[in-house]
Amino acid sequence: MGVLSRLVRGLMRGADRMSEFTSKRGSRTHNKDRTARPTGLRLSSRKFVAIRAMIPEFVVPNLEGFKLRPYVSYRTPRGTEPPLTTESLFAEVVSPQIQKDFEEGTFNKEQLEKYGFEPTQEGKLFKLYPKNFVR
Repeated sequence: MGVLSRLVRGLMRGADRMSEFTSKRGSRTHNKDRTARPTGLRLSSRKFVAIRAMIPEFVVPNLEGFKLRPYVSYRTPRGTEPPLTTESLFAEVVSPQIQKDFEEGTFNKEQLEKYGFEPTQEGKLFKLYPKNFVR
């Protein structure tokens, strides 16, 4: 619709009808489909019957004596932990296992699958080539 046709339509029908009809312009019960569903059924006699199972029920735990706040302030200092990298993950998880096996004498270079090493990428959805490895 062009600008001129909208202007003519607004003059003929009135300016109120030209504005967008939203849920704010309707009555209290008007819902312009904002993903909210009615909590009952309308019968053929136009009578509304509320269904208890369709009414949402909020279960709130007792927070008496709870010390944390419900939100985190923007003024809180940043975390002190460094971001997780592949090297730090290896150092925390796999390295102690390898060191323990090495000290016990059970470490074998041919059985690295035990520590999560995958020699081939066959059958994987996302194949890891050298360009995809995290450095």
